[in-house]
Amino acid sequence: MNTSLNATRRLLDLAAAGEQVADVLVVGGGVTGAGVALDAASRGLRTVLLEAHDLAFGTSRWSSKLVHGGLRYLANGEVKLAHESAVERGVLMTRTAPHLTRTLPMLFPLHNGSNHFVMAGLKAGNALRIAAGTPASVLPRPRRVPRHEALALVPGLSRENLVGGLLNYDGQLVDDARLVVALARTAAGYGAKILTRAKVLTLQGDGAEAEDTLTGTRFSVRARAVINATGVWAGTLAPVRLRPSRGSHLVLDAIAVGLSATALTIPVPGERNRYAFLLPQENGRAYLGLTDEPVDDVPDVPGVPESDVDFLLRTASTVLQRELTREDVIGSYAGLRPLLEAQGTTADLSRHHAVLKAPNGVITVVGGKLTTYRRMAADAVDAANLTRVLCRTKDIRLVDDRPAPTTPIAPGVTEADVVHAIRHEGALDADDVLDRRTRIGLVPADRAKAAPEIEKLLAAV
Repeated sequence: MNTSLNATRRLLDLAAAGEQVADVLVVGGGVTGAGVALDAASRGLRTVLLEAHDLAFGTSRWSSKLVHGGLRYLANGEVKLAHESAVERGVLMTRTAPHLTRTLPMLFPLHNGSNHFVMAGLKAGNALRIAAGTPASVLPRPRRVPRHEALALVPGLSRENLVGGLLNYDGQLVDDARLVVALARTAAGYGAKILTRAKVLTLQGDGAEAEDTLTGTRFSVRARAVINATGVWAGTLAPVRLRPSRGSHLVLDAIAVGLSATALTIPVPGERNRYAFLLPQENGRAYLGLTDEPVDDVPDVPGVPESDVDFLLRTASTVLQRELTREDVIGSYAGLRPLLEAQGTTADLSRHHAVLKAPNGVITVVGGKLTTYRRMAADAVDAANLTRVLCRTKDIRLVDDRPAPTTPIAPGVTEADVVHAIRHEGALDADDVLDRRTRIGLVPADRAKAAPEIEKLLAAV
């Protein structure tokens, strides 16, 4: 299986895509689109994926990097969705991507006494884990910890009135964009044609007219089935009504805020069943998120408004030893959730997904969340009704061939990572490397320092 994506393979696949009739044309190179491509290709279907920009260019790279077990959905009474999330978390962590996930301890600090409601929720989440078949060796049972252990786990916690904490475990992605790239590469290994910089101009149930944005050349792709997996942009290609919601995160220095390897779950003051998270990363950074605000505009790259910065800093400061300020923020990012339109606030909208078929035959898969991408993909391919072969992706391990470290060029990134991204992961320019194959670009200072070195490597490879 050839899982390498690069400029040479792109040109060959681009030429072939215009000459052959595909079984499945997928539009969108995020986690859902890449998941659909893998599902279809692994069932033996001739598959082409078109992405206007780059793999994981949109919402898929702007998540909290968590593999959720469905606890929030359980609290909202969505038992089926919670179970589905727990099952898919287990699949990722034990079967398809154990190399791209890790166990994340998460501490809920207790000040001024106990919180029986939260502990009851954590026990319910543990019941979901058991029902999903995920072993305690992967996700240990929740437990209460005394004050001294809480401080050892999160040294930056406020000491005032601290009596202990509730320790829970969930899944964490090494990186969300890396998951998308691994899905696309695995799909390529099954014969899927993965074409980035391929902007769809018109879409019908039997194919698309598209443009190679690198050359300006227009081309056509014919297919027996067309699946629109463009997330918050789905409505531009199909009659789908969405209510996008912005989720903002701040990038902090983990040591500076007193975070080690344990995440913090922070209750939002004055609200019920709403939390912020302070999440440690392997490169010494920490992500503080997240918000849930409705938006009307859908830009290619959303910004983080000042109001979100203030909210997150203020919320985190309620449980930390020192107050966080703007000087603690070394970067930020925001993503837009593709929520289906319904009544109520975006925070209350369901994370269920939907597979819809337009009068012109285009199948759109929308809604959902990163953790359940595999189920979304399977439902979309099933809706195409092209094969009797059932979904196989539960037992397909995603590609895993990380290079040995060499000369560092940024925290957690070496020259070998950059070369690997160019030769095997489909990176075509410096932005692909800085913003999606690595996350150097999340910190502007790191980006400015690393960009010249990456440009040199691009020219040399």
